[in-house]
Order: sequence, then structure tokens, then C-alpha cells
Amino acid sequence: MNSEQSASLDPHGRVRDAAAARGLDIELRERPEAGSLHEAAALLGIEPSGIVKTLVVKRADDTYLFALVPGGRSISWPKLRAVVGVNKLRMPEPELALAATGYERGTIVPIGSSSDWPVFADESIVGKRVAMGAGSHGYSLFVNADDLISAYDATVADITVPETPR
Repeated sequence: MNSEQSASLDPHGRVRDAAAARGLDIELRERPEAGSLHEAAALLGIEPSGIVKTLVVKRADDTYLFALVPGGRSISWPKLRAVVGVNKLRMPEPELALAATGYERGTIVPIGSSSDWPVFADESIVGKRVAMGAGSHGYSLFVNADDLISAYDATVADITVPETPR
């Protein structure tokens, strides 16, 4: 098995290696499974807005981007399309997101992704320490959002709206 194959089998190794390569200080923390955003936040001892989802978004030309969306908010498609400069974006099927990143949905993070897609971060995460996916289920990754934004040369913009209660 070569190092690339072993890295794909060890998502935490991928995350740690990629963070180190970009000078990012991260903390990986094991956590129990949560049934909701509020439950996950309580387990981690943070506010729901401190959990940032990394969403894979597919462009019409079959390339992707990452959208960093804080808990309690969802992508505003018109805002994101305007910032990206395209008129069509969509969420890909889970198998396409896995192929595009090497991570399963619910674990996706730009750090260690199999491809360096552009990152678009909602402006509300600036200045915060956030929890994110860590490459595998049952773990969270903590990172300073400003450091992550800088390390990935992310575009920071207003790309979300408050989630509507179901």
C-alpha cells in the first residue's frame, strides 16, 4: 500500500497532514453521535452557530466549490451564485460529493480534501473558533475560522440566510 492509499484510509491523517502543510492549528475531538444541530452543539459545549457545515456545491461545468455555512443558517442560492459569478449551482448527490472530496457527507471539510476546490465562507464565521467535520464520523475538528479562511484564500461574503423552522 502506498502513502496515498493509506492516507485515503486514514481521514484523520489526511486532515492532520493537510493542516500542517498549511500551517493550521487544529484540534480533533471525538464526540458521540448527535441527532440535531442543538444536540451536537451541547455535546461540544458551544453555540449552534459555532458548528460550521462544509457543503459541496456543484457548478454547471462539473467543477465544485466548498461553502462554509454556520449552524442555524443555510445557503442563499441567489447570494452564492452572485458571489461565484454563475447562474447555476446545485448540491451534488452524496456519491459525487464523496468522489469530489474523498469524504462522506457529514464529515466533509476542505482540510485534506482530495481536491482543492475554492472555498466560500459566510461572513458570520469571521473571528470565531469553529467546529467542523473532521473527515470521519464521530469526530469534530476545531479551528480558528480566520486562519482557515487565510490558509485556503477563501472568499468571505454574505452567502447564507437564517434557516426556517420546519
